[in-house]
Amino acid sequence: MKTTYKIVFALIFIMAIGCDKDKFAELNSNPSTLSEPDLRFSMNTAIEQMYGNDYTNWFYSNFQYIYPWAQVTTMQGGNGPNFNTMGPAGGQNIYGSLFPQTMDVRMRIEEMPDETKATYQAMRALTFPIQIATALTVTDHTGSLVYSEAGLAPYTNPPLLTPVLNNQQTLFNTWLAELDEAISDLSNTEGQFAIGSEDRIYGGDYMKWAKFCNLLKLKIAARMINVDRAKALQIAQQVTSSPVGYMDNLNDDFIYKRGVKYYGTGNGFWIGWGSKNLMDFLVSNKDPRVRFIFEKNDFNGEIVQAFIDADKTLPDYIKPLVEFDADGNFAGWKGDGEPWVRYHGVPVSPDATKDPANEKYFNQSITNKIETKTYIATSLYSEKLTRTTYNFTYPTKPGGRVLELKDNDPPHTVILGSAAETNLYLAEFKLLGANLPKSAQEYFNWGVELSVKRADLLAKNQQMPYYNSDPVYTDADVAEAAATKLRDGEIEALMAQPATIWLLMVWKKFIFNNISTL
Repeated sequence: MKTTYKIVFALIFIMAIGCDKDKFAELNSNPSTLSEPDLRFSMNTAIEQMYGNDYTNWFYSNFQYIYPWAQVTTMQGGNGPNFNTMGPAGGQNIYGSLFPQTMDVRMRIEEMPDETKATYQAMRALTFPIQIATALTVTDHTGSLVYSEAGLAPYTNPPLLTPVLNNQQTLFNTWLAELDEAISDLSNTEGQFAIGSEDRIYGGDYMKWAKFCNLLKLKIAARMINVDRAKALQIAQQVTSSPVGYMDNLNDDFIYKRGVKYYGTGNGFWIGWGSKNLMDFLVSNKDPRVRFIFEKNDFNGEIVQAFIDADKTLPDYIKPLVEFDADGNFAGWKGDGEPWVRYHGVPVSPDATKDPANEKYFNQSITNKIETKTYIATSLYSEKLTRTTYNFTYPTKPGGRVLELKDNDPPHTVILGSAAETNLYLAEFKLLGANLPKSAQEYFNWGVELSVKRADLLAKNQQMPYYNSDPVYTDADVAEAAATKLRDGEIEALMAQPATIWLLMVWKKFIFNNISTL
């Protein structure tokens, strides 16, 4: 009855309007008389669509495939024999949300009178790096994709419904040409329409977008190096001689912020322990970034003492780090102490999961259990880097205090490009023979310094547990000493390590080169 009543009411309403054709005139407008929409808001939406699908990107693409394959983390329960096989992957929906926005902006500008159109060329130029940065991560997973004819159906007659599928060679050449065009338009912004605060990345600074274009060129060159080495090196040379410059300080970094109430995915997920080889290497060289990328394990001084009191065997990679007093109780840490003693990885080899000796890594719910509590001795990739709106409970002894980091939900930020990444690329291209103005060591040193500082700032913004102190320790000085924040002199000490050059491969490729990364 209710449904019938609604239908009848709707019909009466429509008939009442239909009886007066003047009403239709009021309800409909001639499209040619409509004022030009404010394209700043369309650009804002396009930028917003550069990053999304948080859960599937992290749960599938990164933690199930990319990071295990790159030996940064493991899959749940350890890597299996097919860990190098890609399965269901996450990814950006470039056709459903991004391309409609960028193409709409371009076409509206194209339809403007010539005099007006000339003032919108910088805004039009933004649509290219917005599309390319996102499509680049998609082609890494899928190879060929629709691009050159994507999104043209609404603007063609008859509608183009079967766009061509571009291979990667075509994609890369197309993108390089588009980026060069965008750089040219963004480098001459006199009299250009200002996007202002609707540009949530750079606040309307077109020159910084031009520098971002140069980073995208380096990303493409890195993917071409084994196919067309000469062209890849030439691209690197173009970037260093570009009149707009390239990303070279923290203020140039492309920091994506969707909004003050954007916290990343609301869903938790199992994200994987850090690789043992990687973690051991970072800790032995005292690289501060291990503290910003991975979480501390559960074995603080209180938990060590709880194991002693329960006559429970400490993991064999924890016990050698403990300083015992004459009575066999916890008296502190040996060596570098907190926070370094709290970072341990697991083997990534699929064969390692079959070795009974590795139960200490893969069966911790049994080996590290006291009463009803389980304590994990290895380090997870920090979930705070993937989402910010969840509570964290600090490990305490059974029946002990309840310490939580809660209601700390800062806006989630994502790095989609950085000056650190730029300089590390340039260091690598220099080593490969590119004619660049600085030495590989200069690019490398500056890239490492920038990457440490950016990782620290990211950890601070995400309000990672332990950043300012370790609240489990009741002594204020000990709690502060156990903090994970960057300390004076740490970057210099890192750069003095003889093995530092290895970090070029690790941190550029796996931390700053993927953000559907970092």
